[in-house]
Amino acid sequence: MIRLHVTSPLAAAAPVAPTLDQSRYLTQVMRLKAGDDLLAFNGRDGEWRCTIAEVLKKGVILRAEEQVRPQSFGPDLELIVAVVKKARVETIVEKAAELGARRVRLVLTKRTNADRIRLDRLDAIAEEAAEQTGRLDVPAVDDPIRLDALLDGWEAGRRLMFCDETGGAPAVAALTAAGQGAQDRKWSILIGPEGGFSPEEGERLRSLPFTTALSLGPRILRADTAAIAAMTLWQAAVGDWDR
Repeated sequence: MIRLHVTSPLAAAAPVAPTLDQSRYLTQVMRLKAGDDLLAFNGRDGEWRCTIAEVLKKGVILRAEEQVRPQSFGPDLELIVAVVKKARVETIVEKAAELGARRVRLVLTKRTNADRIRLDRLDAIAEEAAEQTGRLDVPAVDDPIRLDALLDGWEAGRRLMFCDETGGAPAVAALTAAGQGAQDRKWSILIGPEGGFSPEEGERLRSLPFTTALSLGPRILRADTAAIAAMTLWQAAVGDWDR
């Protein structure tokens, strides 16, 4: 069944107004008509079966019928990635949503060299991926911030998985040890720029008390490949793949 992320509150008999683009998708692409059903979620009220109540000249109106799943969230996982070329950032955001990240944070490092970022485009990619994968929330995508500023304001109690291209502990062993008995702990994964972190950045990251530095293997990975590999390893060792 078609799934839509909406901003309207979802409750029994409540009217729901999709965006104009979503309305066009429903009526012109999927050829739905009044009386047809679809699923909707807003990240707060769970997932609801909705009926197309009206088809207007500009848009459609839905009516929420019944909740089919209560609201739930995956692990508190952030993906932090140095800004790279536009196409690769888009892939990273899409896969982060598919692999369960709650948030994507973009950072600027000393070796960052990338295209201009369109957050509206990245938000749309995250929303579409959430709709397709069955999750009940859409990961936020933040404006780029300097790496130093990010570390200066680090959230207490959150661990950082630092993917260190210059070396580090084997990934599975390091994550298993760090995640022992702490499945509900907050985590972030940090992926560096195409040129790698500077020596000063790497030294600071390794010195932080909340950092788990690990290796993603003997080969140098592009940023999008590294992000997918790191999230996969984290989900298998610490996340919700065994739930």
